[in-house]
Amino acid sequence: MEPAPDQPSAVLHAVRLAGRAEPRRLAGLAGLDEDGVRRQLEALAAAGLVRRHEGRFGGWAPTPLGTRHDDEVLAAELETLGGRPGLEAAYRSFLALNPELLAACTDWQLVASEPHPRRNDHRDRAYDAAVLRRLEGVHGRVRPVLDELGRRAPRFAGYGPRLQAALDRVRAGDHEWFTGALVDSYHQVWFELHQDLLLTLGIERGEE
Repeated sequence: MEPAPDQPSAVLHAVRLAGRAEPRRLAGLAGLDEDGVRRQLEALAAAGLVRRHEGRFGGWAPTPLGTRHDDEVLAAELETLGGRPGLEAAYRSFLALNPELLAACTDWQLVASEPHPRRNDHRDRAYDAAVLRRLEGVHGRVRPVLDELGRRAPRFAGYGPRLQAALDRVRAGDHEWFTGALVDSYHQVWFELHQDLLLTLGIERGEE
């Protein structure tokens, strides 16, 4: 059974997090299969909460009404959970790791050299291994934060397995799974988790 448009929708929230995306990506974000996502998108579109954009950068995106609805759902969820201080503490722990993760992502893409950094062609295995160890260090320290988030708000439980899957792909030699924008890469999932925390707590990125 599909949720009514006025009920919390994992798909609506996934569209909000993605900004603009196709059902395949939204399925991973919402924890549903693509067919289920498509059906919910149709219901949400009929309610005026999402719309599809065509063109080169096309995809499903929230309408202003959908954004307001998602904000209301998140506020109600936070009130029901009664755990804002705990979520804020987890958010601060996550935020403390953010610069280290972003620095590792930059170094995975670019190698310091004179007069300008050069693109990492991944032929220097020792260099890549050193950056990968930094990612593994961040991952080890974020896991308790993810566990805490999952205990306080079940919809956060999916981020841990997604980050682990991305890390496993990088370890297996799939370079794009570190920072790639077209796959469920470590950086992509990390960015979505960051955005989810900001939306849940009602924090603007500029306020950080």
